[in-house]
Amino acid sequence: MERKMTIEELENFLEREFPQAAPFYSIKSFDDDAMVVEMDTSDRHLRPGGTVSGPTLFTLADVSVYLIVLAYIGPKALAVTTNCSIDFMRRPSPGILSAKTRLLKLGRRLAVGEVLIYSEGQNNPVARASLTYSIPD
Repeated sequence: MERKMTIEELENFLEREFPQAAPFYSIKSFDDDAMVVEMDTSDRHLRPGGTVSGPTLFTLADVSVYLIVLAYIGPKALAVTTNCSIDFMRRPSPGILSAKTRLLKLGRRLAVGEVLIYSEGQNNPVARASLTYSIPD
């Protein structure tokens, strides 16, 4: 597949279209296999007990798939999530979360992505998500 947006273009797009969210995310790498998006969590992302909340993990997965889809379809802000399934497998620690994101299928109307989320200092994923995006005309 041919990319239509670079890392810099994706990050600029996020800053322009979603300024409230952009400061939390950065694209660390993007090769033929996967995009890695990082999020630096803080106290605002924790639930009681000091663990990163499920909604925070969901948001990281959602933003990550959104970015990889845009990388291949171009800057279409109205691409939207139509389905998400997420498995919370281990307790994520506060700090940096890394989302290894792969695009499994890109069609005319739908895109399917998969995300493995890792917590800093842990070798095994803390969550796994599968998301489907609707692609606008």
